[in-house]
Amino acid sequence: MATSKTKLHDERLIAEHVEPKDFRAGGRADARTSGGVPIWALIGHLRVVEGGVDEVASAYDLPREEVEAALAYYRRNKAYIDARLLLNSD
Repeated sequence: MATSKTKLHDERLIAEHVEPKDFRAGGRADARTSGGVPIWALIGHLRVVEGGVDEVASAYDLPREEVEAALAYYRRNKAYIDARLLLNSD
């Protein structure tokens, strides 16, 4: 269970690095970082590299904090992102 400090940290990361919530037709599953990268793509890549945040940040040429924001968003919207990843798994 997340602590209040973790929740506040996640809220700050999301506010600073995730685009506002009008994500087009896809809703929460299509949220993007402020750099324009779909969060589902970052989470999928993180799974492939088994959680290597620095590796994903480097691969997408993003600041580490932006990938951490994607993880924070994912923790709050896991069902939506997981569904999106499942749809793209073919």
